[in-house]
Amino acid sequence: MLNIGYHESTSNGLEGLGTEALSVGATTFAFFTRNPRGGTAKPVDTADAEKLNILMKEHNFAPPVAHAPYTMNPCSADEGLRQYALDMMIEDFKRLEYTPGCLYNFHPGSHTGQGADVGITHTANMIASALKTVKADLKKNPSTILLIETMAGKGSEIGRTFEEVREIMDKARDLAGSKLEGELGVCLDTCHIWDGGYDIVNDLDGVITQFDKVIGLKNLYAIHLNDSMNDLGAHKDRHQKIGQGFIGLEALSRVTNHPALRKLPFILETPNEHEGYKNEIETLRSMWK
Repeated sequence: MLNIGYHESTSNGLEGLGTEALSVGATTFAFFTRNPRGGTAKPVDTADAEKLNILMKEHNFAPPVAHAPYTMNPCSADEGLRQYALDMMIEDFKRLEYTPGCLYNFHPGSHTGQGADVGITHTANMIASALKTVKADLKKNPSTILLIETMAGKGSEIGRTFEEVREIMDKARDLAGSKLEGELGVCLDTCHIWDGGYDIVNDLDGVITQFDKVIGLKNLYAIHLNDSMNDLGAHKDRHQKIGQGFIGLEALSRVTNHPALRKLPFILETPNEHEGYKNEIETLRSMWK
């Protein structure tokens, strides 16, 4: 089965995430851990969380993908903002223990003029510090896997190439004094890597081979499946509905059908409403072999 869903609102609670997914034939979903433009998180309703856990188990959901807020910038030049990002990540990890088995992706940040090397070090330090702190506080490894999202490379973003993502991972492992197996991985965004210059339309196999060589497919846990409003290498990050952008439906269907990717959870982040997502899911399922 193609495990696919879309980025949902938490306005109807945690169980509502699962029921909405079922209403469009989805078997996974994504959600923000808190307001994407702010730092405050609502208290977890433990009864609501348990209802979601039961629903996901009954319907054989693939792992859902929690998304860190956009305000998290782990490689800011401002030390206070870096601490703010660290504190949010630690709190998110603890909250996600109420819905075990989630994936948790975040944008590795913008270096704001310090240079990519400095930014990479700052982000790696946050990853290592967050995982160390959470494991110490929980007295066990968290049930959530942290995922670095591949970025389009707009402005001073880091994570714009597979090599930069690998460098973040390697430095985080060094700082943590651990290989972080099963704790740290990658979420690949099709719009982002296309805008970043990776030609998944004409050379999907080559891009996947390069990803495997640089990062390792064993470290790939989820895919954000998005079309793009921009041509290859634009470095702009503007998502488009499936089949209405420069990547196109045929190429994105090849992504979902690729032997190295087809078992992963796919998350739509296209500019859609409920019916639009339902149609995209139905179309992609009809093309899944």
